[in-house]
Amino acid sequence: MESPFKADILRGKVALITGGGSGIGFEIATQFGKHGASVAIMGRRKQALDSAVSELQSLQIPAAGFAGDVRKQEDAKRVLESTFQQFGRVDILVNSAAGNFLVSPEDLSPNGFRTVMDIDTVGTFTMCHEALKYIKKGGLGRGASDGGGSIINISATLHYTAAWYQVHVSAAKAAIDALGRNLALEWGTDYDIRVNGIAPGPIGDTPGMSKLVPDEINSQRKQFQPLYKLGEKWDIAMAALYLTSDAGKFVNGTTMVVDGGIWLSRPRFGPKDAVKQLSRTVEKRSREAPIGLPPSKL
Repeated sequence: MESPFKADILRGKVALITGGGSGIGFEIATQFGKHGASVAIMGRRKQALDSAVSELQSLQIPAAGFAGDVRKQEDAKRVLESTFQQFGRVDILVNSAAGNFLVSPEDLSPNGFRTVMDIDTVGTFTMCHEALKYIKKGGLGRGASDGGGSIINISATLHYTAAWYQVHVSAAKAAIDALGRNLALEWGTDYDIRVNGIAPGPIGDTPGMSKLVPDEINSQRKQFQPLYKLGEKWDIAMAALYLTSDAGKFVNGTTMVVDGGIWLSRPRFGPKDAVKQLSRTVEKRSREAPIGLPPSKL
């Protein structure tokens, strides 16, 4: 699809994307690069990183890949330092690395819960913590209109209500949202750094979609979810472009939901025609009832 943004909207910026070797992270890296940024991607699988970097470079995007685990502070330090040495600055951090699997709470071990919290929440904080001094350095020499740096945390909508078999991820994403709001307050005030989140809905052609949402569940959802269709990785990348560019320069401390309204959805409690008939019946009774008649007699 054609981007609605100018091709140079991120010209001169440098972005580091964790989990950037595949899925949503890779699409964000691709779109950032197509819009003028130099990109570094971080992940645990060197082979996937090398393939992703090769693809980015084939699009004439300045790109580098650095293997590392967001749970390890020493890896975070090394990758941030390597990104800065490679490109001379860091303007944008996207925390896209995540862990997930379906499991009922009674079958989830404390270690499994801790693993997801470590990757999603602790990993996000670790990357933000280590990125701060580089994003501040990247800001040196910016004009007043350029604003400060930008951090995006990839979140979810699971914790807005509740989600089956996702207690670990719901807890981790809720913590990420709280983390983002606090950093937006403090780092926005002290360093002119904006911190926002993106909460994707079900996105097609991603490892998470094939692993977490079977086709038979998708077909059932179509009966009651607004605008129901699978989102695209491009949708999330466009939201990231908005939040990191001057288009979103006054947006700070928010989590943008990009799910077509799916988190709002509930199963219908009856067919639409039946509801219409019921409404007419109640309205007729109301018109015909004597004034002052107790509701119990209607």
